[in-house]
Amino acid sequence: QVQLVESGGGLVQAVGSLRLSCAASGVTFSSYYMSWFLQAPGKEREFVGGINRRGLTRNDLDSVKGRFSISRDNAKNPVYLQMNSLKPEDTAVYYCAADSRILASRVSDDYDYWGQGTQVTVSS
Repeated sequence: QVQLVESGGGLVQAVGSLRLSCAASGVTFSSYYMSWFLQAPGKEREFVGGINRRGLTRNDLDSVKGRFSISRDNAKNPVYLQMNSLKPEDTAVYYCAADSRILASRVSDDYDYWGQGTQVTVSS
């Protein structure tokens, strides 16, 4: 059974940092394109960025460019979302997702597996 489990969320003050982790089980982790999405209250899920097995990243969300970065450790499994200079508008549930077809897509329907999400709340 495939499971993705996010961790590292919580409450942080503005300009602070958090690092989210996503651990996968039941899959050959290195074979998947891994991405992060966020869903703010009352809004649709948005693609933050993704990373392929070789560490090539795609960061599409203008509001987080230069502040968020994605990395992975194929040997140890997790994929990470490092979030710096956090702002109250970054408050959202953050999800990791795995794509076996390596589409590097920003469309949530293209992903095979999802984590349960981890809440990030940034206070002003």
